[in-house]
Amino acid sequence: MVLTDQVSRSLFAEFAAHRKSDRGAEETGWVLLGRRLTDEAVVLAALPAAADRDAGEAHVWITGPAHLLASRIVRQEDRRLMMLGVVHTHPGRLRHPSHRDYEGDRVWVQNLRGEEGVFGIGTAARDAPPDPVAARPQPHVQVLEGLRFDWYTLGLGDKRYRVVPVELTIGPDLAAPLRPVWGVIEGHAARLERLALQVADVRFDVADGRDGPALVVTVGLGEPGRVIRVLLEGKAVRYFYEAGGEVYQPDLPVGVAPDQGVYLLLAELAARG
Repeated sequence: MVLTDQVSRSLFAEFAAHRKSDRGAEETGWVLLGRRLTDEAVVLAALPAAADRDAGEAHVWITGPAHLLASRIVRQEDRRLMMLGVVHTHPGRLRHPSHRDYEGDRVWVQNLRGEEGVFGIGTAARDAPPDPVAARPQPHVQVLEGLRFDWYTLGLGDKRYRVVPVELTIGPDLAAPLRPVWGVIEGHAARLERLALQVADVRFDVADGRDGPALVVTVGLGEPGRVIRVLLEGKAVRYFYEAGGEVYQPDLPVGVAPDQGVYLLLAELAARG
């Protein structure tokens, strides 16, 4: 298994931040996206666990609607990307997946291409000094600043996990641009995913909003230069219609959900002929 350096940095940095948070005693996790090659998996993106995740000291449910939408956004630039596996943390010293992990993972891997997934377990490396230089005490282990990740694979029908050597390569975390708008993605994921399934030409981008990064949804209208744009920033949702080089801001009812707003605008444009 190969991790990009930026994905590895994301995992360690967010694990450290999680341990300092008011939910630090709970498990947390990430969904891994990347490319599956003939003899290796290359991880290019790590999607964080949802803020409303079901988590405790011995379990965490990571995947959900936000990950479906985030995966769609990341894959816009590279359709070869696919879900490769998940990483989650253990507050204690258990450095391998638990029996409960196995019961879920052995069913889940049948949904992955190749019917095999990669799985990481994060723990506090109490037996290692908080060194700012990463170490690899074993081929399947990464240690940095007192934190540790152990890596495994599990295929359909396997009776147990197998340790997998991990290597690093220079590369991005393709999910990094989504971090500033992750709350927006979580808040509207189900509706935006449904919109993308129902409307042919939908694109998602992150751009500057009034006060910070915003999620931009662009809906093509079948003609060059004619689009509907929806800007989601915090709890604010703004709609724009662009045509012939002009930009109009429609007046929609307050509280209209993003997908509903798009359909209202489509209906209004259809009525105009």
